[in-house]
Amino acid sequence: MAQGSLKLRIALAAGVVLVALVVLVVAPQLVSGRSVPDGSPTTSVGAPRQTTAAPSPSETPPTATPSASGSPAPSSVPPPPSPQSRAQQILATMSVEQRVGQIMMVSSPTGGPDQAALDAMSHFHIGNVFLKGRTTAGASAVANAVKAVRAQATPDATAGVGQFVSTDQEGGQIQILNGQGFSALPSALAQGGMDPAALRGAAAQWGRELASAGVNVDLAPVLDTVPSAEFAAQNTPIGKYQREFGFTPSSVSDHGLAVIRGLADAGIATTPKHFPGLGRVTSNTDFGTDVTDPATGRHDPYIAPFADAIRAGASWTMISNAFYPAIDPDHYAVFSPTVIQGMLRGDLGFRGIVISDDVCDATQLSQFALEHRGSDFLAAGGTMVLCTDQRLAPRVWQGMVDRAKGDPAFAQTVDAAALAVLEAKDQAGLLPR
Repeated sequence: MAQGSLKLRIALAAGVVLVALVVLVVAPQLVSGRSVPDGSPTTSVGAPRQTTAAPSPSETPPTATPSASGSPAPSSVPPPPSPQSRAQQILATMSVEQRVGQIMMVSSPTGGPDQAALDAMSHFHIGNVFLKGRTTAGASAVANAVKAVRAQATPDATAGVGQFVSTDQEGGQIQILNGQGFSALPSALAQGGMDPAALRGAAAQWGRELASAGVNVDLAPVLDTVPSAEFAAQNTPIGKYQREFGFTPSSVSDHGLAVIRGLADAGIATTPKHFPGLGRVTSNTDFGTDVTDPATGRHDPYIAPFADAIRAGASWTMISNAFYPAIDPDHYAVFSPTVIQGMLRGDLGFRGIVISDDVCDATQLSQFALEHRGSDFLAAGGTMVLCTDQRLAPRVWQGMVDRAKGDPAFAQTVDAAALAVLEAKDQAGLLPR
């Protein structure tokens, strides 16, 4: 009986243990509504689920939307393309002929355009003008001449784009516009004796006079440094006419920058010239051949005034027609990638309009075919071709058009130059609206 009671007590105890196990293991699963498959790990109640697998579609963040294939789309999309500038929009509407016209500047008489100038602007789409020939008729007469020029900026000729109208208003013996409404400008050498602040104020007045006559670009100031007063008489393009501000780069910079800033105060674009400098030559590229500066090098101290002008915000620079063998023994400066792209664009960081000196009447360039002069300047890195003989301008223009139509790489060069001009014109308020 005692043995039977012991067996009974053992059986009852085993039953109690089994019931306890059921309560501890199964009951929580029944309460939570989950079952646990055999061999599956369990987690504590309330702990986050951990996994190294990619989330299923049901776990995709709510900001994503399915693609057409049913896969989730990326949570971010590429930004829309930037809108085209007004200049880019207008360039896209232009023919090759009109684009080439935007990168040329042709002369027109100060008394009003002659037939050759009218033909250049209308039939050959040339979109920029240089007022040529001294006048004493005064500002009102010049304004009428400019009005006649502006009338040529038609939809057919220039896609309605207005012109840059320029002149040479340096001072002293180099002053094209004279008469009532125009001050008598002292020579650059005399300006170099003025206090720079006073010179800036005077230049602002001269700029307002140009603006009142419709001129928006002055092909000035001269930033060439003549080495000495004794050498000036031998320096026929600059020193002979007192076009230099002084005989040291610092003097040229101080007074040249005063003129640049004063004209800018009046809304006139300036054109520092003649890069990389004509102060050391003894012949004039307008009248002589083989005009050479053997001294000026790529990092010459006489380059400093041009560098200063660029830092001061000058938006145009004119390239010399002379030959600088210490810089580029194979090309005149106007056709030199080293001068234009290496020095001006590269060394000095210039990003504005690079305009040539005259390529039509300059005796220095007489050995080069007119049809090649403009295109070779553009190919070297230039932006705008200056032709001071409106009768010859169509040949220069045709050479660039033909090359653009036959050479896709040159066509891109034309497009880039034309866009640079149009962007500058947008800033000057010359684009149609």
